Amino acid sequence: MTFNPLRERGIPLDKQLRNWRELNVTPIDPDHADPYTRCRIIAMNGIEVEAILFSHQLARHCPDLELKQQLARVRYIEAQQQKAVNWLLPGLASVLETTLAYEQVAVDLTAWVARMEPDPYLKQAYQFGVLEDFDHLYRYANLYEMIEHRRAEKIVDQLTEVMPGRPTYLHHRDPVDNVREPYDRSSAQPISKLHALTIMAAEQQTMNFYMNVGPTYMEPIARRLYQEIGLIEEEHVTHYESLVDPGESWWEMLLNHEYNECYLYHSFMQTESDPKVKNIWELHLNMELEHLRLAAELFKRHDGRDPEEVVAPALPAPLTFEPNKGYLRELIATQIDYTTLGTGYVQDAHERFEKMQEALMGGEKAPSETVVQENADKSGREYRLETEGPHPVGSLRADR
Repeated sequence: MTFNPLRERGIPLDKQLRNWRELNVTPIDPDHADPYTRCRIIAMNGIEVEAILFSHQLARHCPDLELKQQLARVRYIEAQQQKAVNWLLPGLASVLETTLAYEQVAVDLTAWVARMEPDPYLKQAYQFGVLEDFDHLYRYANLYEMIEHRRAEKIVDQLTEVMPGRPTYLHHRDPVDNVREPYDRSSAQPISKLHALTIMAAEQQTMNFYMNVGPTYMEPIARRLYQEIGLIEEEHVTHYESLVDPGESWWEMLLNHEYNECYLYHSFMQTESDPKVKNIWELHLNMELEHLRLAAELFKRHDGRDPEEVVAPALPAPLTFEPNKGYLRELIATQIDYTTLGTGYVQDAHERFEKMQEALMGGEKAPSETVVQENADKSGREYRLETEGPHPVGSLRADR
């Protein structure tokens, strides 16, 4: 059955406020929860954080007091949603365990989006980025084994492989080469706009997370690794946010944000295995339907267009977290040596890339290389989780 969120009625805004008891959600069990339940929680937290930050930016550019007040009312509910979602994460999990889960989200969410994206240029952007997040998971997994003496399969289970992707030290590019061409808002398919918003929000929350948690570690190698990968997450946010057409009006952007929230809550409600978490997805969907209705009214009033000129009349097929092992292995085998030049991609290092590498590395090994070597020295071998056979690139195999 098709589901058109523009035609559905949600919970009236004045009925959405929750008290402390209602916000005091029960966190998932870190030892028994489905890893993809954790991934859905992290993904939706990123979406809610983006909704809040975007609403603040819109309010800062909005001179109309009544509109600012309406944005504030909706934004407070979004803030309650973000608290309920993020507080589903267990307090027992260490920062590094949460980091591994963040990178599992980045890998399997971006891989799924790349598989489903109809636009070839946008698809390439996601394929490029996912090979870097895949490598980040591998680096953090080695740090996890080295300082917490645990293995990453405790977090990712057997759902996501852990092995080298595009080596992290090669992710450091001249900033101008991180900017992509945007989609055309007048011709892009609605699903492409949702994909771009989703991945941008996911990478943004990872960037913000590493900005804040990195210096909380005492181990020098941990501090250095978070610093290095934190810089790359800034590159990734630049990479993904530049895919969004800057010609969209504020009201069009608001409409797309609210529609995307409906899409994702509806998707996760369809696929969630934890009944308590599923109830939260359903509740939040019914809240977001009202937020979307209000955004659609603002869009019609200020842009003078019908919302269905911009968003699809029915939700796309649900976004799902699922293993992408074969797809990722194919990308590793064929695209691991890519870098960017201008708004495109090349397979050879170029002058700007080499200058950036020389200036940043200063003749030293990157922390992402050091952490694997230090763990191998300490544990007797580097950490990997290769469930589908040897690494697809011969030079990156563990027995090389």
